[in-house]
Amino acid sequence: MVETEENTDFSRTTAILSCFTLSVVYVASLYIWNSPYHREHNETIKKRFLSAFIMMFVSPLFVYFGISRSMLQKTTIWELLGIKLVGLFQAAVLPLLLTMILFLGPLSVQALNGPWKLYAAPMHSTKNIRSLIWWRNRIVAPLSEEWTFRACMLPLLLECYKPTTAIFICPLFFGVAHFHHVIEMIRAGVKFQDALKLCSFQFVYTTLFGAYAAFLFAKTGHYIAPFTAHAFCNHMGFPDLTEVLACKDPARRKILLSLFFAGVIGWCSLLTPMTNPAWFSNKLFWHIDPL
Repeated sequence: MVETEENTDFSRTTAILSCFTLSVVYVASLYIWNSPYHREHNETIKKRFLSAFIMMFVSPLFVYFGISRSMLQKTTIWELLGIKLVGLFQAAVLPLLLTMILFLGPLSVQALNGPWKLYAAPMHSTKNIRSLIWWRNRIVAPLSEEWTFRACMLPLLLECYKPTTAIFICPLFFGVAHFHHVIEMIRAGVKFQDALKLCSFQFVYTTLFGAYAAFLFAKTGHYIAPFTAHAFCNHMGFPDLTEVLACKDPARRKILLSLFFAGVIGWCSLLTPMTNPAWFSNKLFWHIDPL
């Protein structure tokens, strides 16, 4: 029994160190380029795209060499990373719908104020496709971050921790990784105290989102589930009530506020049912639902 506990402790230490190293390597890959430009400059974005592409190949190595041989005998490396055809459609659609329910309030504000009509405009789509910032925020960042911080970290953690524990450990690496923005803000002229406050706030909501994304990966067993949720959240941005509170029509303001609350309540109510592992044929990461 003592030997088993020692082996478990060793596995947990190895998993934590692997995840920490992986997060450091990911952030470091963004700064290996000696670029004189800010993060929004096309040259900086292009170089970081290359870093993200390289990390797509480097990150799985941590899983392959960090996971136990017995686990690799039971399943393939691709299944561990959440790449499989069984349940793919459900994993691509249901978590996205669930996330849209959470954003019912912001989506309603957009519907009333007209941005949805803008999305349908050909010029708007053409402008986005040509924008490297759009590609970074909606495609490349969600793709590479979910690959590294969920698909390549969670298999290591889930092998030695209960799913609920792993889900709360994993996003800490994701949240802390965003503190590198302090460096960029200071370079842009922002005071250290202000940069630290902004990044601390970013740490809170990225960690919360990271827990949600980790939950989606563990419950569905699919990489595409947290990716679609991440891409949608990046598109929507952080929910802002300012526009609602500034609404001059009291009736409309009450309706919009109620939709914000309805979205949160609906999301909480549907979170477990819409991520039932059986719907995604997921027997790898969630054998017994502890919730």
